[in-house]
Amino acid sequence: MPTYNAPVDDMMFLFDKLRNNKKYNEIEKYKEVNTELVKDILDEAAKITQNLILPLAKSGDETPAVLENGVVRTPPGYKEAYQKFIEDGWISLSCDPKYGGQGMPKTVSTFFDEMLSSASLSFKLYSELTIGAYNCLLRHADDEIKNTYLPKMVEGKWSGTMCLTEPVCGTDLGLLKTKAVDQNDGTYKISGQKIFITSGDQDLTENIIHLVLARSTDSPAGTKGISLFLVPKFVLNKDGSVGPRNGVSTGSIENKMGIKGSATCVLNFDDAVGYMIGPKNKGLNSMFTMMNLERIIVGIQGLGISEIAYQNSLTYAKERKQGKAFNSKSNNGADFIIDHVDIRRSLLSMKSMIEGQRALSFWLSQQIEVSLNHSDEKIKQEASDLVSLMTPVVKSLFTDNAMEITSEAMQIHGGYGFTKDQGIEQFYRDNRITPIYEGTNSVQAADLVFRKLINKNGDIIENYLNLVKDEIKITDEKAEPFVKQLNYHLDILSKFTDWMREKIKNSPEDASGACNDYLKVLGLVATGHAWLKVLEVSFKEYESNKDFYEDKIQTANFFFNRVLPRIESSYITATTGSNYIMNYKFN
Repeated sequence: MPTYNAPVDDMMFLFDKLRNNKKYNEIEKYKEVNTELVKDILDEAAKITQNLILPLAKSGDETPAVLENGVVRTPPGYKEAYQKFIEDGWISLSCDPKYGGQGMPKTVSTFFDEMLSSASLSFKLYSELTIGAYNCLLRHADDEIKNTYLPKMVEGKWSGTMCLTEPVCGTDLGLLKTKAVDQNDGTYKISGQKIFITSGDQDLTENIIHLVLARSTDSPAGTKGISLFLVPKFVLNKDGSVGPRNGVSTGSIENKMGIKGSATCVLNFDDAVGYMIGPKNKGLNSMFTMMNLERIIVGIQGLGISEIAYQNSLTYAKERKQGKAFNSKSNNGADFIIDHVDIRRSLLSMKSMIEGQRALSFWLSQQIEVSLNHSDEKIKQEASDLVSLMTPVVKSLFTDNAMEITSEAMQIHGGYGFTKDQGIEQFYRDNRITPIYEGTNSVQAADLVFRKLINKNGDIIENYLNLVKDEIKITDEKAEPFVKQLNYHLDILSKFTDWMREKIKNSPEDASGACNDYLKVLGLVATGHAWLKVLEVSFKEYESNKDFYEDKIQTANFFFNRVLPRIESSYITATTGSNYIMNYKFN
């Protein structure tokens, strides 16, 4: 079975040394969230993920969730683990104290999200959608709804889901068929079918709070007529206790390639009692609060799976002997495979992407908190724009890289990586959903180019490019080669941006064909930017912890020399246009 050691030291380095964002530090309610407190939280998080949740990954894969007589049964050990999970308050970590939460910032909860993803993505998904639904209700529900539902969700006694996709629509939600009939008493009758609903049913919680997109009978067609409804699995009694079963049933659960412990459900709504959340016909606006945060969290899922894949690959490379290395130190017999240059290349590729992405996600979590909690509306909006720009990048880049990393992990393990005994192939299978759900990575790339790139006349991307230019003016001469490289690739991104803008106007097919490459280029620049922040600290404080900072510098060196140059090839290939693609005649 794979092993896992939560990278607490690396996380604490980010929290302690890269928390120098002036705007983030101005948020009053987080001023008491100090290094000592966060270290205690992460140490406890490491214990529960390593000791309690990690074993569930294998059991959930071998004994998946099943549907029996209309009831979803989670894998062995899930109930007991979930009970301990909520008793210790882990669901409430980032929730508002007003509803029983602990009020920790995203800079802390994101680390925990990564740990959970490493330990067992299937188990994580049962609580993850609850937090998503909580955030949506917190922003858009009225006080009565919030006071009724949020405390139980924060406690973990009730869970949440997001119900968008239908047999006739996924990305194009304007085609949805689910109907909502006004009952003239503040409630609606919801009827329709939703598919691919993560954690749509389970036996872990007393109630499930479904957030459902539906169209009121008097609403217009298309996305302009969609409203959001809260539909509980069990209707509540007048005193707020769980009452009779609502008109919600599980038609089936999917037999999947990975995340088998997570129940992915077909849900049938038959005159189910629902309550409208937010303004009528503005349901997509409300749901995007949940969707956008979920997209970032999906990126963190990829990061978490990458980390455990890397850890086990490194351990195996240090233990497995195979072949003679060019610099062999053995007089007879084989060398450890970590002495082979190509294995070292693979490991460093993994490590450099993982640590750069973790630094980027920490930076983004700061921006999220500023966008939600800063007292200055202008500053909030600037941060919100950055979050909007980086959401599709983090979702896509992290999950695509996780596919590369989990594949490399299997390769390092050789034949053993292909067997189930080692558990390495499960990383690949579990991660394979992350580039697909919450909007495929192709959809994310199109969103970046055709929405974010031209939004506000292109000011968002320009502001980001200027931000990076301002922040990489590092005076330390040791950092100069890294700054020079990032500047070179930043110039390529700027040229690519200009090319994309012209193509969006005059040749949208060319722009569409270049979307994925543009996202990768922006993502690699953003990761390089995050790495420079790490390097600035590493050079400045080198003498205080030589081994730690030397490791950072050498890892960054690999990233800047072996990973960042991918930008140039992506730019060159993308800007060849799309004619030769669209003119090809498939037989």
